[in-house]
Amino acid sequence: MTQRQPIGVFDSGVGGLSVAREIRRLLPMEDLIYYADSAYCPYGEKDPAIIRQRERAIVEFLLSRGAKLIVVACNTASSAGLEELRKLFAAPIVGMEPGVKPAVAATRNGKIGVLATGVTITGDRFASLVKRYAENTRVITQPCPGLVELVECGKLEEPETERVLRGFLQPMLEQGADTIVLGCTHYPFLRPLIERLAGPGVAVIDTGAAVAKQVSKVLDENNLAVKEGPPGTEQFFTSGNQQEVEKVIRALWIRDNIQVKNLPLHATS
Repeated sequence: MTQRQPIGVFDSGVGGLSVAREIRRLLPMEDLIYYADSAYCPYGEKDPAIIRQRERAIVEFLLSRGAKLIVVACNTASSAGLEELRKLFAAPIVGMEPGVKPAVAATRNGKIGVLATGVTITGDRFASLVKRYAENTRVITQPCPGLVELVECGKLEEPETERVLRGFLQPMLEQGADTIVLGCTHYPFLRPLIERLAGPGVAVIDTGAAVAKQVSKVLDENNLAVKEGPPGTEQFFTSGNQQEVEKVIRALWIRDNIQVKNLPLHATS
């Protein structure tokens, strides 16, 4: 592998852009390839075996395009299959996990809320996080069906989104949570609305910047970091509707002069 090869990033849809944006800010000279598996979004309501099949197919594609490092920019996918991916592929792979550790450090009353998908909340990785960092903290979990789909449609401030989000936040706030963890990469795009609904006394934790720092660290450890040269480029691919996905990516990405290519991938067994 060489420094000029791209970083591969993928998610069930556009949510992983919240992580890719942090990588772009921290590593402006790195080339990026992003794959939005929008035809299979959301992952949070699918069987983990199906998610693992999709992950393998996507990683194989990103590696075929020369990716030097893979970022699983999806908490659900990381929960379902990160360890398997690391066993199957030699390339460095960076995954996601909900920010339980920083939330425990931030809480003032020992009560934290976690917004995530059902697969993430019930997964072994999340259970291990709670056991390691939150044994003396009350962790209030809230699965959020339908929220990913709203972000996928670019509905970040609409009354419908506010109504759905309020329904998820209210039970945690009523139980005294003073810190909210965004346990899905789609949710940072809703952060302004979440902060408004939760109020000024509630901290909101997002791990995108921490993941970008980990990517930088792994690149340096493997002598793969780009240290000089022109600004990095981005390539976007999706398994979903090209026009619809491109419209949302243009709204969410740092630059709007982008193109998205439709590329369905067949899952491997």
